[in-house]
This record gives sequence, C-alpha cells and structure tokens, in this order.
Amino acid sequence: MNIEAHLAPYAARSDTSTGRRYSEPATSSRTEFQRDRDRIIHSAAFRRLEYKTQVFVNHEGDLFRTRLTHSIEVAQIARSIARNLQLNEDLVEAISLAHDLGHTPFGHAGQDALNACMNAYGGFEHNLQSLRVVDALEQRYGAFDGLNLMFETREGILKHCSLTNAKKLDEIGRRFIEKKQPTLEAQLANLADEIAYNNHDIDDGLRSGLLTTTQLDEIDFYARHRQQVEIAYPGITGRRAINETIRRMINALIVDVIETSQQRIQAAGLTSVDDVRNAPALIAFSDEMRAEAALLKRFLRENLYQHYQVNRMTSKARRIVAELFETFMREPNLLPPDYQQPRSDSPQAVTAQARKVSDYIAGMTDRYAIREHKRLFMIDEM
Repeated sequence: MNIEAHLAPYAARSDTSTGRRYSEPATSSRTEFQRDRDRIIHSAAFRRLEYKTQVFVNHEGDLFRTRLTHSIEVAQIARSIARNLQLNEDLVEAISLAHDLGHTPFGHAGQDALNACMNAYGGFEHNLQSLRVVDALEQRYGAFDGLNLMFETREGILKHCSLTNAKKLDEIGRRFIEKKQPTLEAQLANLADEIAYNNHDIDDGLRSGLLTTTQLDEIDFYARHRQQVEIAYPGITGRRAINETIRRMINALIVDVIETSQQRIQAAGLTSVDDVRNAPALIAFSDEMRAEAALLKRFLRENLYQHYQVNRMTSKARRIVAELFETFMREPNLLPPDYQQPRSDSPQAVTAQARKVSDYIAGMTDRYAIREHKRLFMIDEM
C-alpha cells in the first residue's frame, strides 16, 4: 500500500525525491521521510536539545521550554497544518524536529557570540550548523558521516543561508542563489516555528513573572482571546485562564494559515513540486494575521527578550562563549582529541581549527558550557 497516495500533487513524495547523498536500499516498513524522522530522533544532537535554552537558561526552572520541547511543539503544529493541506506530514515533522539541531547553548545570545568569534573564519549561522550536524558531525553509521538524510529534509533544515555560504554548498544551496522556493513542507515548518515560539514564549514569560497579563492586554490579539475566554468561562483565573487564552491564539493562527495557504495554492494552480519551487512563497498568514503576529513579536522583543533580567543572563552567556572560544583557539590541546586540528600556522589550518572549536561549542548544552567554563577558569574545578 502506498501510504503517500492521499497527498496533493504538489506535496513532496519519497518516490520522486532527489534522494540521499549516499545511496541506500529502501525499506518496506517506512517511507524515506519516516526514516529521516527516526534518524533525527535517535541522534545525539536531538537529545542535547533538552538542555539548550529557548529563552530561559536550562537551570532557571524545570517548567520553561527548552529547544527540545520547542521542536516537539513545532512538529505538532506543522503536522496538524500539513494534514489539512494534504502535504507530507512525515517530511514536515522531520524538518521541524531537526531545525534547531545546530543551535548553540544560551539561545540567540550564544549564537551571536559565536558568530562574532567566527567572524574572521567564515562566521556562524545556526541553520547552516544544523545542516552540518546532519551532514557531517553525527557519527552513527559505518558507511558515511552524518545521518544521510533526504534532500528535501536537508533543504528544509537550511531555511536561511547567506549567499556567500550558499555558493560553497552543493545543490542544497542553489535555491538561495536562484531565488527559488523550497517545498511547501519546508515553508510550513518555518511558519510553524514562528507560531510555536511566539505563543509559548508568552507562556514562559508569564510563568517567570517577567511579563504580566496587564502588559499583554495592550496587544489586541491577546486581549481579544482573553475576553473570549472570560465570556466562555465566567470567573476563570490563573494558569487555567492563561492556558485557555494561548490555546485559542494558537488555534486562530493555525486556522488562518490553513485558509490563507489553501487560497494561495489554488490561485497558483500547482500541479507539481517544481511548480512550488518556481512560485512565490505560498504558506503564509493573511495580511491581517501577519500584522497581528508582527505586533506580538515586537512586544516580546521589547518586553521579554530585552528584559533586564534576561539581559543579565545573556551577557554572562556571551562572555562564556567568547572566553571558551578564545581559550580553545589559543590552546587547542585543551580540546578533546577529535576537535584538535594538526598544528600549523597556515591560514587554512587556523580556519579549520576555528571551525572545530565552533563545532565543539555549538554542540554544548547550557549546563555543559557553564561547567566547561568553570573547569577552565576556576582553580577549584577539575
């Protein structure tokens, strides 16, 4: 039985995929995109997401989102939308679960710090690092480095890439040069990421006490749904009211994406994945919902991500990442053997060593980075 037979003609399919970098025999029990999802879930990089920051550093509380819980939430939202649009749920799930595999410890603060450290050596892009993880850094198979994922999965993981880096890549970077679109599944995973982090960051911000419902009532999108909750459940308060409000916000965003995307897909007259690549982006919010989502994002940036208590931790995080990088570049013999480049003063060797240091730091969890920093700089830590 062909379990992809129900898909729309413009959905990605295993049997018409560009395939894997290294040829492997097919299995009878799973599609190729299901195999990709399973490989991602069993990877070391996926397990490490449990202890990587979303907004709050891992040790700040057990109830806050991590990169792992965020990725699972993205996958759930993406699969729900994909089912309604007759897209490939297995592909969109694989992309969603893998999209943050290359993220540094300490969230965007760690990423910005590592990019600054790598400025003279080609920079650091977390999407490109996620691709590097699945293409090279994971070591689970005897025949090849990486996870040997399908082209469409890799393409979805690399949702952003500079032109300079795109030109250094194989076929996977061509769409950035030719300004073409990825599959609808890749577009969907990208938008599901935005839905998940905006709404769940509100939840974590309220739980932490850094945001208040009074502040959020200034945002019409939140206030409107909170009022609906109070009408439906008179006297509701506390966490129950917050959870019900956020649930309704997420649902409104999902319904809008489904309806808007269906209209855009129909208007484009798609008949194949090639049509998708040559069309404008088709998975999208309506103009009205895009404006509301933008207001929500700006509110979070100004009131949560730039809150002084968050800034204090991100300042420490930048310092930890920068000091680890500087120390390992100055004394690479402090690195585990797999991350040591043969000593040479040639520019190529120095750049190669910097990339290995970057790989090592990017792979750290929050708590491991803190512990490694203590080992290097505190005399009583070994």
